[in-house]
Amino acid sequence: MNKTLIVFLIVLIYPISQLFTQEKFTLSGTITDSNSNETLIGVNIIIPEIQSGTVTNEYGFYSITLPEGTYNIQISYLGFKTILETIVLSYNQIKNYKLIETAESLDEVIIKEDVEKLNIKKPQMSVNALSINTIKQMPVVLGEVDVIKSITLLPGVTNAGEGSSGFNVRGGAADQNLILLDEATIFNSSHLFGLFSVFNPDAIKDIKLYKGGIPAKYGGRVSSVLDIYQKEGNSSDFHINGGIGLISSRLLAEGPIEKDKGSFLFGGRSSYAHLFLPLFDLDNVAYFYDLNTKLSYRLNNNNSIYLSGYFGRDVFEIANSFINTYGNTVLNFRWNHLFSDKLFSNLSLIYSDYDYDLELSFVEFDWESGIRNFNLKYDFKHYISSNFKLEYGLNSIYYKFNPGDINPTTPDSGINPFKLIDKYAFENALYLDAEHKLSNKLSVSYGLRFSTFHRLGQDELNIYNNNNPVIFIEDLGIYEKADPVGTNGFSRNNVIESFANLEPRLALAYQLNDNSSVKASYNRISQYLHLLSNTSSPTPLDVWAPSGKYVKPQLLDQVAIGYFRTFKNNTYSLELESFFKTIKNRIDYIDGANLIANNAIEQVILNGEARAYGLEILLRKNEGKLKGWLAYTLSKSEQKTPGRTPIETGINNGKWYNTPYDKTHDVSLTGSYELNKKWSFSSNFLFQTGQPATFPNGQYQYNGIIVPSYEARNSSRLPSYNRLDLAANYTPKPDSTKNFKSEWVFGIYNVYNRRNAANITFRENRNSGTNEAVRLAIFGIVPSVSYNFKF
Repeated sequence: MNKTLIVFLIVLIYPISQLFTQEKFTLSGTITDSNSNETLIGVNIIIPEIQSGTVTNEYGFYSITLPEGTYNIQISYLGFKTILETIVLSYNQIKNYKLIETAESLDEVIIKEDVEKLNIKKPQMSVNALSINTIKQMPVVLGEVDVIKSITLLPGVTNAGEGSSGFNVRGGAADQNLILLDEATIFNSSHLFGLFSVFNPDAIKDIKLYKGGIPAKYGGRVSSVLDIYQKEGNSSDFHINGGIGLISSRLLAEGPIEKDKGSFLFGGRSSYAHLFLPLFDLDNVAYFYDLNTKLSYRLNNNNSIYLSGYFGRDVFEIANSFINTYGNTVLNFRWNHLFSDKLFSNLSLIYSDYDYDLELSFVEFDWESGIRNFNLKYDFKHYISSNFKLEYGLNSIYYKFNPGDINPTTPDSGINPFKLIDKYAFENALYLDAEHKLSNKLSVSYGLRFSTFHRLGQDELNIYNNNNPVIFIEDLGIYEKADPVGTNGFSRNNVIESFANLEPRLALAYQLNDNSSVKASYNRISQYLHLLSNTSSPTPLDVWAPSGKYVKPQLLDQVAIGYFRTFKNNTYSLELESFFKTIKNRIDYIDGANLIANNAIEQVILNGEARAYGLEILLRKNEGKLKGWLAYTLSKSEQKTPGRTPIETGINNGKWYNTPYDKTHDVSLTGSYELNKKWSFSSNFLFQTGQPATFPNGQYQYNGIIVPSYEARNSSRLPSYNRLDLAANYTPKPDSTKNFKSEWVFGIYNVYNRRNAANITFRENRNSGTNEAVRLAIFGIVPSVSYNFKF
């Protein structure tokens, strides 16, 4: 038997054997907000005399097993009164707690007790979480609170610039991030091509970003996991809250279905700036809308069910000749079941759909594409003892990929209907995660995920000589498409190609003293889906494609080590992390690759490799009237695709080159100051190294046509990016006892009007005939005002 497996089994079995050495009892229950009955995630349940404790899970459940005895229990959560209670533990007890807010505020639930403090003892590292309350205080463009824009202020997280969608984590691409909303996959997280995110802040309960040390229950993406949960709704009273801004408004209603047992939540947002465009004789239209919903019901003490959904759409139209519509639809039915006071389970049935539609009236055709999946998840959390916990479960996902479907919009358009071949796949995973406190100083979490991916049958699959869809022309030193020598047809039950991967996870935490610790982690993760895009930022036209006969899955190996310290009783905290990661089978594109309406995408891609490494520093001030953080990241992100044979040149001559998301320096300073009950202020300052770019370095004339020549890939950069944002929050009647409460939010984005370059294009000046570079900037200074209310 493999020695590593033997050690793993010994470490797993040993704590279980200790359960039988002395009699122990279990204290368990659920912790909720006393006002709304909303379950609270991450509440600390601490037993100070034995320096032990636990936290509530994603559904507010906790369980801790201790030897028989009398204990002082401390239950604490930021924004709520701490509960101190003495428990005589001589039998298994179920105790549910309701926490009372310390003060009234606009946000009914402040979502995370120590999400903005440091947990020294836990082995979990490379995780950031922000409360909705903090996010709502940040200055943002056009006054729209934005989850995605907010996390880019954290170390190791950037984006491709203003007006760009998605985000990049530790030098990874945007498609390498797994974005979950109530466990359902969101394939495009942006509205209006990246100006806003799809997440309505009023409906959000919990936000957590994993950059490394990713638990085994997550898989399928090699850079990060952004896990977002919606609020469940108020099961005590009916409430409405919302906001009115310059370009969009939102409204959310929540209340009981059955008092203290069931609740509903309905929320909606819509932009309306396009309504004013006709005043300026503009026929263009650009707007978005989305809907959030959730129904929750507690059947009994051991069973609860949830039905949640999201629907969002963007519409972009130019002079009635170009109509672009895209968006996400997700639906999730969940069943929470408590088998015992130590075993909690969650069963989820999930539907997720992302579709893209482009109608070109001037050529009279309509283009549709998308990706759809059906997902079954069954997760268990087993609280075996106060020092040992297990999480295990399974996950099965069925995919349907629609690369494109072209249809004429009029009978005499001259366009023939054309359907790109649909693709199908089946992804499965089993996982086991253990969290083990080995001593008062040393804690470890370790796990294993076993994933499989089956590319299912499709109508046609090209066959190539030597299974090589890309050929190298040695005389010209270029890659070209290979001509298929035939096709194969498969039924849906056939498996074209299968992959299987073991994905171990390991994290350690060693506590140096009460205020500091060192941590280390290792991850291996497989990614079987690929976003086909030749831009640095995802666009709605990008197409998702599965691994298969000619496209291999990406494989990540990442190690990280860090030092963590708190100062002055958690008032300040410091996080230092260094990481190194490599990715195998990162796809790259041959020069001149055409990705749009390509029925044989394997003809324009090659398998390469990527690597990223860096240092992250996060210094926080967590308490007091002045709060905030300083984040700095020093990193490098590179990619290379060498030749497959000695005579091939590869991409960029087989040399390492900067990825489009490489940022050497990334600095963000975020602060908020509470002047008094009526006024509070906040600010952001950002500085980033310019985005890599490829510029022309010369030109030549061929048959009377001027043809530019280009430098090595991404060997130049755009100018550095920097800006300062300011915001002020005004609460007219903070001490009012009336149900109606309101606030005004005033903001200035890009205070000193920096014209940051989104890109640089090169053209010939029509007047002088000389070549010139033209900088495109999305935003200058942008003032905003919004009005928020709640009753």
